Amino acid sequence: MSAAFSTGTLSDTERLRTERARILAELLDAVDELADRAVETMRREIPAYEARGPEFRADVREQVGRHYRTKLAVLMEERTVTFEDIAFTRRASMRRAQSGFDLADYINAFRVGQQVFWEAVVEHAGRSYAGHEAALTMASPLMRYCDFASTHAANAYAEFQRYAAAETVRESRDLVELLLGGEAPTRGPQLATAHAHGLNPDSRAPLVVVAAVLVGADVKADARHAACAAIARSGITKHRTLAVVRQSEIVAVPSLGPGGDPERLCDRLQSVQENLLAEGIVLAMGISTVVEGMAQIPRAYQEARGVLEYLPEDGGVAALPRISPFEYMALRADDTARHLVDPRVSDLLAEDRMRGGVLTATIRAFAAADLNLRAAAERLQIHHNTAQYRLRRIQERTGRNLRHFTDLVDLLVAIALQDVLPPATNPGRKRLVSATNETDGTADVPSAHEPR
Repeated sequence: MSAAFSTGTLSDTERLRTERARILAELLDAVDELADRAVETMRREIPAYEARGPEFRADVREQVGRHYRTKLAVLMEERTVTFEDIAFTRRASMRRAQSGFDLADYINAFRVGQQVFWEAVVEHAGRSYAGHEAALTMASPLMRYCDFASTHAANAYAEFQRYAAAETVRESRDLVELLLGGEAPTRGPQLATAHAHGLNPDSRAPLVVVAAVLVGADVKADARHAACAAIARSGITKHRTLAVVRQSEIVAVPSLGPGGDPERLCDRLQSVQENLLAEGIVLAMGISTVVEGMAQIPRAYQEARGVLEYLPEDGGVAALPRISPFEYMALRADDTARHLVDPRVSDLLAEDRMRGGVLTATIRAFAAADLNLRAAAERLQIHHNTAQYRLRRIQERTGRNLRHFTDLVDLLVAIALQDVLPPATNPGRKRLVSATNETDGTADVPSAHEPR
């Protein structure tokens, strides 16, 4: 009797899942039609949407379609919606705020979109008991999606309003122009703005300058403002970072505060770049060395602008506080420096790069371990004999003995020069490893040419 009951329950579950899959598949086929229906409903129920032109309605339709497809993906995969799923809403929220939309109307549009979608679920569920039950299983996840998405949309809307309100005050931009010109505010609104951002003309408090540009052929103004707003939130002190859009670039002057840690700030800015990338905003960001006081801001700005040229075409973060003088000299090297590298060394590194870079990793690890082979082997997670074998191979191929300081320096210089070659020339290059905080993994990559 118990077994019979169990079999019947399983059968009901299977029918429920089949009906649910059918409904979702039908909705996926009808997404474009549903998006049109939702936009028309918004126009009827929300006067602010009716007053807008076709370009705006096309934007709304595109957003509604993306939400519907995301909802369906979440339901089909039976998981909870995440911020990464709805990252695209951020820029749309800022566009609504920028165009003067009332927040209540914007959130009301989310309600309308949810209502149209739910009505479609019920419609496609049909009249069967299994169809009704399958539709009910989707009610709670859809409510959670709407709450989650509308909350993040409202936050992005409010964030842009705060940012736009600050931007409408000319003192912020005027202050940046003044600082880049080598002057410091002495009185009035500009001085008050400086203090509000943790910048004191009378102190030698540490700070950096950030220069950022958006990468891509079709850069929208709202994306630049979104990036600027994100950078403005990245400070490590109690003050908001001074950040403005300056023609095609973004300039920011984060104050580190007394005893401030530039590494922590670089971590924050790295996260900003990565989060924006998830939203489809590709940012290249240069961070200056740490300077003391406003008088050094023009020099710091030139540093931040200059280091941008060493980033690849797909953006990234080049942070001078993380680059050693040795690495910076390699970045600045010309073709003559590369021509001075022994061809035997160049050939080995080129060949090694195509085979996974195990010998290059061994050279780096040996130097980092202060020429202690056992420590280098532990760092690489390989046997001591394997590390010894690699050193012999390097010496045989290049004539360089890694235990001799000058030979080791030659190899490290050659590696550094190789690292900064353009990707087309050096397809295995890491993207400014030290500059972007993209650390090397410690796991070893076995070579096909060494003993196990």
